[in-house]
Amino acid sequence: EDLKLPVLDFTIVATATNNFLSNNILGQGGFGPCCAEVCKRNSGQGLEEFKNEVTLISKLQHRNLVKLFGCYIRGGEKMLIYKYMPNKNQIRSKLLDWRIRMHIIDGIARGVLYLHRDSRLRIIHRDLKASSILLDNNMNPKISDFGLAQKFGLDQTQAKTRRVVGTYGYMSLEYALDELFSMKSDVFSFRVLVLEILSGKKNKGFSHPEHDHNLLGHDKDTLDGIYLYECQV
Repeated sequence: EDLKLPVLDFTIVATATNNFLSNNILGQGGFGPCCAEVCKRNSGQGLEEFKNEVTLISKLQHRNLVKLFGCYIRGGEKMLIYKYMPNKNQIRSKLLDWRIRMHIIDGIARGVLYLHRDSRLRIIHRDLKASSILLDNNMNPKISDFGLAQKFGLDQTQAKTRRVVGTYGYMSLEYALDELFSMKSDVFSFRVLVLEILSGKKNKGFSHPEHDHNLLGHDKDTLDGIYLYECQV
């Protein structure tokens, strides 16, 4: 009853997603599979975290954040109804030209800046990843999946968690090892996203014939090599 969004009937949700057919699935969110306009929440993360996502998104409005229309709760089944994003989460597609890739990167950066500085709330997303970025029909990126997001106070710079949550491959070492998170945690995840968008490859599982680094380590080696070359010439 305390949610600020309409609680929708299951039949409406099922009709909107054509009974959750596989061709409507967008990806895997923090609580379960995302189906077209609906996020099914049944992974055991809990009602309070589901309410956290609903409450946060209902208070945020930005062109680079997903628009939430309503929710559905029945027993252990929890769903979010988002505006449909026809281009889904194809930000790593190698078919994207450079103009579109830069447009996507710019939009994600604007969305993160809004969360950190320009919204009424200071929000740390904590789970920025490729599947959290949905693309509309004009290839505008929309940040989604706020189930793990945290509000920060005006003077707060970092926080410590009792349980590290998120997606490995996008986590900073401070968060993964020391359980500390801040705006810098999202910035680290954003850097990984930029590399993935530009290369069309995943950070986790990246392979190279000359080393065993992931995409982030490969990028550091490349930049170090460029810096060394510039110092020598």
